[in-house]
Amino acid sequence: MSTTTMPQAGQAAPDFLAVNQAGETIRLADYRGKWVVLYFYPKDNTPGCTKEACSLRDHFQAISDVNAVVLGVSLDSPATHQKFIAKFGLPFTLIADTDAAVSTLYGVYGEKVRCGRTSVGITRTTFLIDPQGIIRTVFTKVQVEEHGDEVLAAIRDAD
Repeated sequence: MSTTTMPQAGQAAPDFLAVNQAGETIRLADYRGKWVVLYFYPKDNTPGCTKEACSLRDHFQAISDVNAVVLGVSLDSPATHQKFIAKFGLPFTLIADTDAAVSTLYGVYGEKVRCGRTSVGITRTTFLIDPQGIIRTVFTKVQVEEHGDEVLAAIRDAD
């Protein structure tokens, strides 16, 4: 269970080392100087997660145009991420948080209740991190089909 408190707007974004879909090790600090859309989602190829990923895909060029990168995080393996990327043409990095280390660090991994059923996993959350590494916005009530619009508007409003 998550014992880490979720970081809030105004705080430094916790740095991490993680593996992406290609098995390469990346750090959040590698993206300093750019806006980072760090989005946590429960599982590849599920209806809500697919809609969210496709919304970010559809806004990817506009997001890139405002000096931002998108990093998706779930508990799925690099191989599962590769299939998800290929199936939906996702142009951004997916982090394979198979041990839930990054999700726990950001306070989004733990027990959750949905439709009266309790489970353990990632709670859908997005952190918008500015070029200096400070969290500017935390999206806890993500509208999956409009998330690309929400993120883009938040970057433009903050810039």
